[in-house]
Amino acid sequence: QGKGICAGAFVSQKTVIVGNVEAYPGHIACNGETKSEMDLPIVVDGNAIGRFDVDCLVRGGSSEEDRAGESIVKIIVDSCDSHIQ
Repeated sequence: QGKGICAGAFVSQKTVIVGNVEAYPGHIACNGETKSEMDLPIVVDGNAIGRFDVDCLVRGGSSEEDRAGESIVKIIVDSCDSHIQ
């Protein structure tokens, strides 16, 4: 199990959306100004190979509505599929 939002998304292979990073147990601040965050794993053939991390400077700036970002990650993976081995 990973520590922090990014590792949590990578290990679980599930999108993690946090409206208030200060309330997230184990949050690792890469930018001290970040107030909310969304991290989407990039998964190919059942394996996490990366992450798409979106930080927001406003508390509550990341919410369940942002889960639509998963479709953007899918488009990126599908367009790069022939190059990912």
